[in-house]
Amino acid sequence: MATPLFRKPIVTPLGEMSAWASERGIVFCEFTDSPHFGREMRGLERCLPDMRREDREHPLLEQLAVELDEYFAGARERFDVPLHPVGTPFQLEVWRVLQTIPYGETCSYADEARMLGRPTAVRAVAHANGHNRLPILIPCHRVVGADGSLTGYSSGIGRKSELLRLESRFRR
Repeated sequence: MATPLFRKPIVTPLGEMSAWASERGIVFCEFTDSPHFGREMRGLERCLPDMRREDREHPLLEQLAVELDEYFAGARERFDVPLHPVGTPFQLEVWRVLQTIPYGETCSYADEARMLGRPTAVRAVAHANGHNRLPILIPCHRVVGADGSLTGYSSGIGRKSELLRLESRFRR
């Protein structure tokens, strides 16, 4: 049986995002002009080979649009919309750790590897972060280089900087 996926474009202050949801949750939400957009869509198709795209509304996508508006307005620190990340077991583990990084705070890739319980897996953790199909929702923008520098963000360092600036401005 095919997995229906529903799509909605969402305009944010940092550009348009393409959001996709299954009946279980948001599976994809990426900036449409990201250099890795096509790669991540192809990855999603590999993970869900039976997916059937449906360009129609879905309540989870409406909820996501509201929550993203609230996030960019500084009124939301955590997302309540259900997520349905798809990836390898290791990627899913890494993305769960990302969700524990508090709003407005950062950690290094080495810190993230230690939180995962795999202190020598820094490069693998960074690679998994780079394949996060739910940026902002799973906050890979909160991970920085060991020296605090802004490194590696699939939607561009400029967006990473803006997201961190937004969170530091509204942090309670």
